[in-house]
Amino acid sequence: MPVSWILAWFLSQDPQAVRAAMQASLDQQRASVQKQAQAVGASIPWTAPPPALPFAECDPIPQPELSKMIDEATAKTGVDKSLVKEVARQESGFRPCAVSVKGAQGLMQLMPETQAQFAVSDPFDPKQNLEAGTRLLKQLLDRYNGDVEKALGAYNAGAGRVDQAGGVPAIPETQQYVLSILARFLH
Repeated sequence: MPVSWILAWFLSQDPQAVRAAMQASLDQQRASVQKQAQAVGASIPWTAPPPALPFAECDPIPQPELSKMIDEATAKTGVDKSLVKEVARQESGFRPCAVSVKGAQGLMQLMPETQAQFAVSDPFDPKQNLEAGTRLLKQLLDRYNGDVEKALGAYNAGAGRVDQAGGVPAIPETQQYVLSILARFLH
């Protein structure tokens, strides 16, 4: 099922009902993961929804400061401010200290290879991280001729997987990632 069809349906629904349904589903998934972790003696680092990332233990960047940094980064690239904001929200919950279980770091969750590509000396410096993430988004938007779905899919799963699939790959995490960002970005 194409992501664009799912997105069209999703956006045609009552936003409050969709949010409630998503929250109920997320709560159910969290409870299931917690139960599974307890069964094997592991612990889940997050306990209260929504978890920005499991290891994000700092406060989110205040909105006025974040908006200023986004304005500066997007002025250099021409990427839509709202898109950058929604990627940062999805990636880190606006927490500059976020680290994923896969090793992505900072506000825009940059992998070490991406940090090197964009000469990021401190991935936890929100300005550096945001600028590099915005430049990466610009690169992906250019690569996919402005196709936001493909660019977001590549930001999450890698351009190789998007190229191989000819669109957003059939990876549930990536499909949810793209839908979540687009739902907020287009709404």
